[in-house]
Amino acid sequence: MSVQGDGKGLIGHAGAVLLRKSADQTGLTGALGGAFARLGTSPVWDRGVLLIQLAVAIALGARSMRQIALLSHHEHLFGAPPSDSTIRRALEPIGRDERLQRRIARARARVRRHVWDLIAATETGFPWPRVAGKTLTGWTVIDLDATLITAHSDKEGASATFKKGWGFHPLAAWCANTCECLAMLLREGSAGSNTATDHVRVLTEAIAQIPETFRAKIWIRLDAAGATHNLVDHMQGLTTTRRTVRFTVGWKITGTDEAAIAKLPATAWQAAVRQDGEVHAHAQVAELTHLDERAALWGVRLLVRRVRPSARDAGRLTDLEKKTGWKYAIIATNLGPRGLRGIAGSHQLAFIDAAHRDHAEVEDRVRTNKAMGLRNLPSKTWNVNVGWVLAANLAADLDAWTRLLGLHDDAGLARAEPQTLRYCLWHLPARLISHARRRTLKISATWPWKNAFLTCWQRLSTLPAPT
Repeated sequence: MSVQGDGKGLIGHAGAVLLRKSADQTGLTGALGGAFARLGTSPVWDRGVLLIQLAVAIALGARSMRQIALLSHHEHLFGAPPSDSTIRRALEPIGRDERLQRRIARARARVRRHVWDLIAATETGFPWPRVAGKTLTGWTVIDLDATLITAHSDKEGASATFKKGWGFHPLAAWCANTCECLAMLLREGSAGSNTATDHVRVLTEAIAQIPETFRAKIWIRLDAAGATHNLVDHMQGLTTTRRTVRFTVGWKITGTDEAAIAKLPATAWQAAVRQDGEVHAHAQVAELTHLDERAALWGVRLLVRRVRPSARDAGRLTDLEKKTGWKYAIIATNLGPRGLRGIAGSHQLAFIDAAHRDHAEVEDRVRTNKAMGLRNLPSKTWNVNVGWVLAANLAADLDAWTRLLGLHDDAGLARAEPQTLRYCLWHLPARLISHARRRTLKISATWPWKNAFLTCWQRLSTLPAPT
């Protein structure tokens, strides 16, 4: 066998056509172009097309602006890709112009409304979360969490983090239903974990991204970093006559809380349940509200969970935990005795505990976003990195929409990790054939995921245009 580099009509990473088709058919490309449009300017590159091209490259695995060059062999499909300097000039205004950020956010919200309606119209319907054996039909779940991005070189805004690293500390909100990143705030590495102002801002932007028809019942979940008085008060005030908002948030245990736990009788504890609804043999939950004076001060309901400590917990146990042989965790919530509206049994302690612990899935969302361009920020300039974060979130949106609209009934691909989709679909090789003024992209007849690719293309091609 010999190897030659003179092949013609060959297309690598042919799955890019699915991602680009998803952006074009849902109206995202045009909406972004409209957000950038300014009177009296006519850039060579439509900024909406440029952002989508960058998002597609990120979904394929690009980790820097220069790596958009991997789309150069797609010139006959999408045209020549923009240069890295053009991308830099397009991203820089996003970080410094708040009005542009708001226009982009409104454009994304309009497109998201159309996409969610399309998802709800699929055979499998809208993906409602399933917790403790119950489907939360009608409830949109928002998970807030922060993460760390390490800076390997000197960059504007990079600073020491609470884990003694160096980089950035962004805060984001994800939709547990669709796995989309609804909002993300890039912050310096020294930004606090429990900064109420940042949490309120991200939460407000995330709710604005949720279509009105899906905004009637919202559940917000946070870890203990979100347990600040200002944020809890803000979430308490989100419920209106047209919208019900419930939340569960981790609670930092103090001496007052431990004193209340010590007063609980043995009969107060009941078995916890796992995510599949089965009884948990080694965990128990109890109501703490009536014994803990902090509950009344904060206006919340407190639930306590206890488990046998593991070996890794041995060095961090409090005196009470050493004495009782249990490790405790508390969550605060505004869920009343009726639980979640429309969900039978959601008032039970075991259900609330299991539903809050399901928040741990946000770590999967963080990992997915880091695989979508956020493992490293490519520029030394803060404003350009803010634009890159937006492009990475657009890539995550395209990935989610392509799966939910084109692969919703494929058990192996509907909720697949980015690396799995790259292996099965995005990096698929193909040949581009031109005949009678028509172009045809041909993929291998023996490729194991050929039918999934063709079905996804057909579904995306027939999506109705946004109104």
